[in-house]
Amino acid sequence: MQFPKGLITIDKNSQVPVYLQIANGIISHIRQGVLKPSIALPSSRLLAADLKVHRKTVVAAYDELYAQSWVDVYPRKGIFVAKNLPDVSPRKITTGMQPYAYPEKAFFEVPDDKTYISGPFLKKPEHNLEFNDGFPDIRLAPVELLVREYRRFATYHFTSKYLMYGPEQGSENLRTELARFFGETRGLQVKPENILITKGVQMALYLIAKTLLTKNDTVIAGDPGYNCPNEVFEQAGAKLALVPVDEHGINVSEIEAICKKKKVKLVYVIPHHHSPTTVTLSADRRMQLLELARKYKFAIVEDDYDYDFHYASSPILPLASVDHYGSVIYVGSFSKTIAPGIRIGFMIAPQNLITQATRFRRLIDRQGEQLLEEAMANLLKNGDIGRHLKKANKTYHERRDLLCRLLKEKLDGYISFKIPDGGFAVWVEYLNGLKPQEVAAKAATMGLTISNGTDYFHDPAHPNDGIRMGFASLNLKEMEQAVEILARAVKALS
Repeated sequence: MQFPKGLITIDKNSQVPVYLQIANGIISHIRQGVLKPSIALPSSRLLAADLKVHRKTVVAAYDELYAQSWVDVYPRKGIFVAKNLPDVSPRKITTGMQPYAYPEKAFFEVPDDKTYISGPFLKKPEHNLEFNDGFPDIRLAPVELLVREYRRFATYHFTSKYLMYGPEQGSENLRTELARFFGETRGLQVKPENILITKGVQMALYLIAKTLLTKNDTVIAGDPGYNCPNEVFEQAGAKLALVPVDEHGINVSEIEAICKKKKVKLVYVIPHHHSPTTVTLSADRRMQLLELARKYKFAIVEDDYDYDFHYASSPILPLASVDHYGSVIYVGSFSKTIAPGIRIGFMIAPQNLITQATRFRRLIDRQGEQLLEEAMANLLKNGDIGRHLKKANKTYHERRDLLCRLLKEKLDGYISFKIPDGGFAVWVEYLNGLKPQEVAAKAATMGLTISNGTDYFHDPAHPNDGIRMGFASLNLKEMEQAVEILARAVKALS
C-alpha cells in the first residue's frame, strides 16, 4: 500500500518527535475512518521513502502504534490496522446520565479549620517589575547542565533502575556528594546516613514537627521572622514563644529567660541573613545558644537557606559545624540557591532522628525524584554546582551594590537601610510616616510589585514600617527601572 500524497504531514521544526507525528497522523486517519480496520499499512521501508525520513523513524512509529493497540503485526505478512480498535471513548457509569457541572463543595463534611496556611499561591501581574521576597534569578539557573545530565541518562544501561522505587531517604549518590560538598564549604563533617533529601525546606520543617512535637510543646522563633515555619509548628499543636530580633540576630538572653520558666522543645533560627531583616546572628550569641541547647536539652532547627551567598566578608560557619552534642538540625534547599522550581532540599541531623523523619516522609511522599537527584549528584561531583554558585555570587554582589546605591541616590530621606553582608534582599524601613501598604498600592498602579509589609510579624496587626526588597531576580536595567518607579510612588505619597 502507498499512502495518498499529503495523508501524513511532517513538521521537522516541531518539538514533537517525527516518529510521534507519524504515529499520531495514522491514528487520526484511523479515527476518521480513512484507514479501515484490517487494512494493510505500507512497509517501513516504503513509508520511509514516501515521507523522506529514516526507516528507523517509521519503525519507531509502528512500534508506538503497536504499543497502543492501533495495529496488528503478523510475521512475514506485514502490519495491519487492528481489527479491534482501542476503546478510547469514556463510557457513562449508567445510562441516561445528564451533563452537569462538577460540584463546588463536597457532599460530606470537610473541616475548614485544620490548617493555618495564610493564603494560596497567587500569580503576580506579568507586566510588572517586582521586588520579590528574595529569590535567585531563574534566568541564571544551570538548566542546560541539568538537561545535559538527563540526556546522559538516556544512554546509560542502568538508568531504568532510577525509574523504579528507590530509597526513601534519597539518592545515595546525592547524599554522598552533599556530605562532601558540605564538608568543603561549611565544615560539616557528616555522613550520607545523616542526610535526608526532601522537596524543600518546608517539607523538612514539616517532618521535624511531626517527629518531635506534641500538643502544647513550646517552640521559640524570632519576631519579625519567617512565618511559614511558625504555621507548621502550630499545625503540629505547638505553642509559639516569640523572641525579638535585633541587629545581632535573635535575642538569646530572652530565649534563656523562657527556658527558665518552661520546658522548650525546639528553637527555630536563621543565623545567616535572618528573614526578613537580613541580620546575621553574632558569634557570641551562636555559642551561647548552643550552650543553652545543651543545658536545657532543646533542639535547634538551623535554616541556612542562603549560606552560599556572602559579599562583604567570610561567613561564620553554621551552628551545626560546631555542634558537639547533637542539638542542631540543619536544613536548606537548592530551591533557594538555584531556582524555586528545582525541588531538592535537605535535612541533616543525628541518624536516629533521620530514621524517624524518613518514616514520616514515606507516609506523605514515598520518595523523591530519583532522576533529578542523580542529575544533581553528578553536577555536584563534577563541580558544576560550585562553579554556578561562584558566578551567581558575583552577579548578585553587583546587583546588591547597585540597588543600595540607587536607594541612596533616589530615596535618601524617605527610607533607611543597612547594606546586607549577603543573601538576596535588603531590609528597608520607610520614614516620615510612609506606610508600606500605601506605597505598595501606589507602586502597583505604576508597574511595580513590592511588599506591603504585612507578612513579617506573627501578628499581622503588629506595627511595621519595614519591607524586604529582593534584588537577585532583577538585572541591572530592571533594577534601575524598578527603583525609579518606587521613587515616584514614594514622592507622590509624601
